[in-house]
Amino acid sequence: MTAALDGLLGRMTMYRLTLGLLLLLTVEALVLSLTGLLAYTPAEIGGTLVAAVGGTIIGTRLMALILRLRPHGDSSLITGLIVFLIMFPSSTAAGLGGILTAGVAAGASKFLLAFRGRHIFNPAATGAVVATLLGVGAAAWWVANAYMLPVVAVGAALLLHRTRKVSMGAVFLVVALGILLVGLVQGGLTAGAGLQLVLTSYPVLFLLGFMMTEPLTLPPLRWQQWLFAAIVAAVFALQVSVGPVFLGPEFALVIGNAVAFLMGQRRGVRLSFAGSRQLTPTSTELVFEPARPVRFTAGQYMELSMPHRGADSRGSRRVFSITSAPQQADAVTFGLRTTAQGSSFKKALLELPKDAHITGTLVGGDFRLPRDASVPLLLAAGGIGVTPFISQLRDIAARGEDRDIVLVYVVRSAEEIAFRDELAGLGTRVVLFVPADDGVPAVPGTWALTGSGLSSEELLAAVPDLKRRRVLVSGSPAFIGDLRRVVRTAGVSRVRTDAFLGY
Repeated sequence: MTAALDGLLGRMTMYRLTLGLLLLLTVEALVLSLTGLLAYTPAEIGGTLVAAVGGTIIGTRLMALILRLRPHGDSSLITGLIVFLIMFPSSTAAGLGGILTAGVAAGASKFLLAFRGRHIFNPAATGAVVATLLGVGAAAWWVANAYMLPVVAVGAALLLHRTRKVSMGAVFLVVALGILLVGLVQGGLTAGAGLQLVLTSYPVLFLLGFMMTEPLTLPPLRWQQWLFAAIVAAVFALQVSVGPVFLGPEFALVIGNAVAFLMGQRRGVRLSFAGSRQLTPTSTELVFEPARPVRFTAGQYMELSMPHRGADSRGSRRVFSITSAPQQADAVTFGLRTTAQGSSFKKALLELPKDAHITGTLVGGDFRLPRDASVPLLLAAGGIGVTPFISQLRDIAARGEDRDIVLVYVVRSAEEIAFRDELAGLGTRVVLFVPADDGVPAVPGTWALTGSGLSSEELLAAVPDLKRRRVLVSGSPAFIGDLRRVVRTAGVSRVRTDAFLGY
């Protein structure tokens, strides 16, 4: 079930998944309004939709035109639909003007309240805050109602799962629900009645799933994301006011965004393209020379920013695992899968001329090896998912560390074995799963060749001491789901996975 879900969600970008869910909520809201199940008329819902989306597009395109940047269509629609779902619906000129203002402010904030191309605050929340402070509109968060709750709940769960932010979501829910329920119980409600009221009247799930998971405003490390979630939850649930201003959910998120920005890496790194090498027919390693040494831990990723012509829905920034070792100060390398159907970003990256410059805007990720070198490890990679492990193995070799490591490497064909010679040179013990349709490939002496079908029986046969090993998995969402199922069947209960951050 999890593997199938991972495979399905992995075929969609975060933009498209989020946009699809928001469009579903929009259609549901229109239907509920037409049937009289919402407190707002079809004219109010329709007018709010036009003003919110229209205002966001105007704000985005106006600022993009002034700054000579390319606007991102899907991102504008996502922001506009969120503004629509949180602002107080209206059909009056004054009310629609306030919603239009919130939309324009939301779109413009992506450019005006940004640092090195990354917007600091959630745009929709910023738009609602601006409209409130100007006194022209207010956020009602009307998406929080009993009729829309099922779709909101499923959508939030999908987004948290897709972004691997379930633990962050758990922190938010524990803090927010805990504070809210204590207050409601003290006010005379039972715990069950209080929980029902919170879920049907407070935007707990929408705020968490649809807004807090936005990658561009999250801090890079897991513990930082937990702290961010706790801060947003506390401000949201305490329902305090500063003078005449009530700090609603939009203020809670903006405050959390400010803290997240302070925790993240705020200095971009100028990278000069030095060259590339073909790893396999469908993968390449790119080499960049940084203007200053890049500080990172083996297994982490870097976000690259590269505005380019014809940018598709994935935009002008992408996240890639670093393959170089932290000790290599004069270069930083990335391994990526390259296919004819790849994103416009990857195509532009592969066409970079020598000495062309791009920007590394963020280093993050918690996919790191245990500090205790005595812990035996099993590293499982699917295809180009081997990239974070290459950085870790290079790091171990550079430090002269002795670790008990087995690399389980699953590829579609013998041609797709990336870093073959380097893995052999490092003396890494590799268990290779590869189809034998075109013959048995020659493998180094430290490698074990198995069949093409990854199963718990074959894995245990190749790695008899699997149950005592710490397991780390990297690859596509579908591969991660399959591998997790296989090792759990083999008796391993805990598996650490690399977050699939393509969006």
